[in-house]
Amino acid sequence: MIKARVVVTLKNGVLDPQGKAIGHALDGLGFQGLGEIRQGKVFDIAVEGSDKDKVRKDVEAMCEKLLANTVIENYTVEVA
Repeated sequence: MIKARVVVTLKNGVLDPQGKAIGHALDGLGFQGLGEIRQGKVFDIAVEGSDKDKVRKDVEAMCEKLLANTVIENYTVEVA
């Protein structure tokens, strides 16, 4: 098995109401001096096989088709 991690984040300039709500909540809990907070998603995927390049390409295809909305989100893929 090859493990891949996908991190999906909103593109710069896209409003992030969840990140803003998290920032307000942290401020209410007493955490001061925080800058902008942006939230995202993480997917850990185990894929059968031994070819890391093929797994990377397959996981990138998963991102393009389902895991990320590429109009408003960026993604990175790490293969271990």
